[in-house]
Amino acid sequence: MYPDENECMELLRRAGCEDNVIEHVKQVASLAVKMAERCGANVELVRAGALLHDIGRGRTHGIEHAIVGAGLLREWGYPEELVLIVERHIGAGIDREGAEHLGLPPKDYIPRSLEEKIVAEADNYAGEGEKGIKEFAERLRKKGDERAAERVRALHEELKDCIPEEERM
Repeated sequence: MYPDENECMELLRRAGCEDNVIEHVKQVASLAVKMAERCGANVELVRAGALLHDIGRGRTHGIEHAIVGAGLLREWGYPEELVLIVERHIGAGIDREGAEHLGLPPKDYIPRSLEEKIVAEADNYAGEGEKGIKEFAERLRKKGDERAAERVRALHEELKDCIPEEERM
């Protein structure tokens, strides 16, 4: 039902993703799968979503990469629950007002399902851990986006127990 790791790698290459993006999505997927197993989420959906979350970076490195990636997956006929992981993974999501402010199509990009939330959190957490989450929230605050900073903090608080001990930094 969902693409396996090999198919995801082919899709990333087809979209034009560079090696650094592919290494990043592999790192995110490793953590996301462990989180999904710990929290009872759909592991295959999380694996595919984590591997494909940055597929839009093959076309753009701007914030719109999530929308571009979701568009590619929709065009290629992948299930909507996979597409939504890609579309809603940025930070801890972007609300409608924030989307309009950023010049994105006006809609709510907040992760809703457990699988969407896990991929967003793993993307924020991978590599930098707790320190990275705090620094990311602080950068958002300094830019004047207190709502986004609070969403990052709240998402981490909601899912921190899903992060395996050996992954905590």
